[in-house]
Amino acid sequence: MAPKDYFSENYSTARSRFREAASAAGATLHSLLLDAKGPDSAELTIDIAHLGSTNPERVLIHSCGLHGVEGFAGSAIQLSLLENPPEIPPSAALVVVHPLNPYGMAWKRRVNESNVDLNRNFLAPNEAYEGSTEGYRLVNPLMNRPQAPSILDFFMLRTLHLIGRHGFNNLKQAVVGGQYDFPKGLFFGGAELEQGPRLYLDWLATHLSSAQHVVAIDIHTGLGKMGLDTLLVESQVGEPLYERLHKKFGERVAPWDPEESVAYQIRGGLPQALERQFPNAQVDFVTQEFGTYPPLKVLKALALENRHVQWSKTDTPLDHPSKKFLLEVFRPDSNSWREAICQRGNELFGQARDLAFS
Repeated sequence: MAPKDYFSENYSTARSRFREAASAAGATLHSLLLDAKGPDSAELTIDIAHLGSTNPERVLIHSCGLHGVEGFAGSAIQLSLLENPPEIPPSAALVVVHPLNPYGMAWKRRVNESNVDLNRNFLAPNEAYEGSTEGYRLVNPLMNRPQAPSILDFFMLRTLHLIGRHGFNNLKQAVVGGQYDFPKGLFFGGAELEQGPRLYLDWLATHLSSAQHVVAIDIHTGLGKMGLDTLLVESQVGEPLYERLHKKFGERVAPWDPEESVAYQIRGGLPQALERQFPNAQVDFVTQEFGTYPPLKVLKALALENRHVQWSKTDTPLDHPSKKFLLEVFRPDSNSWREAICQRGNELFGQARDLAFS
């Protein structure tokens, strides 16, 4: 099958294809049902394909769709790897998770049914779901203006003006790191742990508590140069985790730091949650971030879609221009981009398999 053919047009098709591929691969399929519904009141599930030991010491986790609409790239990679699953040692398991935010994937949103950015939602038990940076509060009237967007917003011009005043990296970190004060705004981390994340963490506790070494890959799109990937790790240059993963995965490895990579530091991220979930295990977590369009175009797409959903007087259908724009910036309609995603996604999976199972 050509790489482009692994990409699905919508969540419903991707879900069916994943479940069929998991069955064909001999996996045990677990489906975590959400209360939220998809288009035409369809069921939404986090589907988990479990291959190998039911009491594993070593685990390789491959997940996608934490940011909903970004899930199509990870879904394509997962379909291709399930066609030819690796040999799994007796004491090991492969866990493939599709997708972590089915609502966002189904409705072509980056967030879930509560407008929550799930990669800001995994706060530690002692952390309060509150707070926002001064930079976010500064930009909030531009990004989250409480009315449907119009050409008279001059979004790009006003954004460039703010960047000129405050610096791109400073503004990026302040705006996208996560906020808990504006429920209808971008990058909202929620008021509590959302249902999907809670179900997923409960599943991990039930099925993988025996793990001593966990290697995890989580697929994202939207940051970086078109078709290239950055491997983001929760560690700084020179620290043992960073150096170990840099040695294994190469120059694509970078920290979550606006000064060192395409990314930024976040609160409530999935990488920190998995480290807490497996306190007695070595956790090697890599976020594979595939580049698409320039960051201001991505931010504009997010702001337009969110304002249409939050403030338009009528519903925002799936074929609305803002939805199409958002889908394009996170799943470009480009065969060369899709070929790169499948090629680089499978390459990283092979390296991670060796790290987890060797």
